[in-house]
Amino acid sequence: MKGIADEPQYSVGLLEGGMALCDVIDNHIYEQTLSEKNAFFVADLGVIMRQHVRWRTHMSQIRPYYAVRCNSSPAVIEVLAALGTGFICTNKSELELVQSHGIPSEDIIYSGVCKQVSQIKYAAKNGIDLLVCDNEAELRKISRCHPNAKLLLQVSTEASNPDDDMSMTFGCSLKDCRHLLESAKELGVQVVGVRSHISTSCDDDQVYVHAVSDARCVFDMGEEIGFNMKILDIGGGFSGSEAQLELINTAVMSMVDLYFPPSSGVSIIAEPGNFFVSSAFTLAVNVISKEVVARDPQDQEHDLSPNEEPAFQYTMNEGVYGSFASKLSETLISAPTVHKQNTSLDVPVFSSSLWGPSGDDLDQVVEHCLLPELNIGDWLMFTHAGSYSLGQPLCSSTDSPPPPVYYVISSRDWFEMQDTGVTNEATLKNFSLVPYFLNSCQTEAALSVPA
Repeated sequence: MKGIADEPQYSVGLLEGGMALCDVIDNHIYEQTLSEKNAFFVADLGVIMRQHVRWRTHMSQIRPYYAVRCNSSPAVIEVLAALGTGFICTNKSELELVQSHGIPSEDIIYSGVCKQVSQIKYAAKNGIDLLVCDNEAELRKISRCHPNAKLLLQVSTEASNPDDDMSMTFGCSLKDCRHLLESAKELGVQVVGVRSHISTSCDDDQVYVHAVSDARCVFDMGEEIGFNMKILDIGGGFSGSEAQLELINTAVMSMVDLYFPPSSGVSIIAEPGNFFVSSAFTLAVNVISKEVVARDPQDQEHDLSPNEEPAFQYTMNEGVYGSFASKLSETLISAPTVHKQNTSLDVPVFSSSLWGPSGDDLDQVVEHCLLPELNIGDWLMFTHAGSYSLGQPLCSSTDSPPPPVYYVISSRDWFEMQDTGVTNEATLKNFSLVPYFLNSCQTEAALSVPA
């Protein structure tokens, strides 16, 4: 992430005259077909703005703090900063990135579960005072290295799905909170609020209800001990759907009004990450290998007869050690669409599995989906690809750099951003807006910003 602040600007393609996102993808696929057929992202920044509007519509009393680890693309940070969000950072690199975009230190929360001493000192030196803490060892580190810190006590919440092996419990249990609060008082460290840990894409609104109720108990303990409790962070878990927002708003806001009315002076915040960026990014990948396999794994020794329907195993030029890293945390990767011109609706489909290029048994991106028979060189498009896909590769199985990101925005969305006062010189200082054209040779205007 270092060096982003040194780049003078990045380009954003302005879609005009009927141009659409699919045209941009078509154009880059055409270019890649003539060269190395590398994977790439296309990001529609207008989607981020519209998601922010949805948030303000349904969650107007709750200020969003964007979880930077979800997607640290510079344009994402720039747009969300302009829209007035705060930022949740888990390490020094994320803190440096956010600060390089001029975000005030009071709008940053340092939330790493186990923080390095050097990084706590960095936060102290740079005036980042809001830190998350959930155990006594962490508390003592903070008291030594950042005496001016203001802590959010992270409290564990019920798993939204007890049968989900990935629903890990983070945070201090409710019964242990008093001891941690008393320890903070003895050490002279301020505790100013509560943070609830909610698992990704939580679909149980009662988890949020319990989190608010538990937070009220912790607030009462803290105020009894002598702390000025003023921040309630209801956590993350926002999938990006409007229906989920409506559900959470209906269930939670009545509890917030009961336990934390406006007269209490408590600020309510939340941590949407996927919500803002998932649907804004599309990933295009290329098929680099193809194999016909038996549909029954136990029947690998026998050749398929002409009358048997085959299954196909495809290898792509991106896998779980790159842009599909979220698969390693059991995130479901949805089936892609095939980029083919003039595809008939009655084309037969076959059982298919999709793999990354490493050759590792863990590098399976999609275990099963139905696709028409593909050929080497064909392109697949994964929508909703903006979450946990643009970090550094986990291994270097190829010599290819991470896929570039091509940012676009429609003229309509751009003008709406201007109307809301977002696109002033101070807030979107890095934007270089260029018209996007398709000429007869299907080449594009200047539109390339590797993120």
